Amino acid sequence: MTESEPGTPSAPGSSGTRRPDWAAVGALAGVAAALVALVAYLLPPDAPPPAPASSTGWTPEPSPPPSRTSTPSPGPEPSPSPSPSPSPSPSQSPSQSPSPSPSPEPVSSRPVSLPTVRPAGCSQASAAVAAYRRDPGPTRAAQADAANLAYQGLMRAGTDADPPVRPTILRLAQGFQELSFRLSGIVLADPNEVIPDLNADLQQLNRLCGDGG
Repeated sequence: MTESEPGTPSAPGSSGTRRPDWAAVGALAGVAAALVALVAYLLPPDAPPPAPASSTGWTPEPSPPPSRTSTPSPGPEPSPSPSPSPSPSPSQSPSQSPSPSPSPEPVSSRPVSLPTVRPAGCSQASAAVAAYRRDPGPTRAAQADAANLAYQGLMRAGTDADPPVRPTILRLAQGFQELSFRLSGIVLADPNEVIPDLNADLQQLNRLCGDGG
């Protein structure tokens, strides 16, 4: 058996296996990658995975994806504030004649009268005489006792009396003492003779104390 000779290599233009065109393949791969990126940009984003169910069995619903064209909700409209009413200008107000101001009342030129201050001793003396007049007694003995009480009250009043009224009060006290003596019989004389002197001293005391004219 004869050995076969090795074959000769085929020429470049022969009918053997063809090599791929790497430049065309790279261009096609770039075009495909651009198409994939364009499709991924146009598609909406994937929804988030659902949250695990809670122990109560309630599953929150997935919130819709925010829209790119959503407009912000309008805020609350401001409440209209009342505009102040325009005050009428002085030029628009009707002209009014000024009302005459009331004339002031004339001030009385009479001086203010001060309360009358009674001298010391007047009140006590008046009380002693008023007690005698209120209950002089039905008999001469009772009248003598009443005159003696008036005498004692007038002596106490004269002790603390002011100098202008002291002599009159003491003279009136002596008159009631004389009346008591005549009524009781110590002095044998008519008691009615003392009454005019007592009345004159009482009028003088009233003028000094401001009780009469």
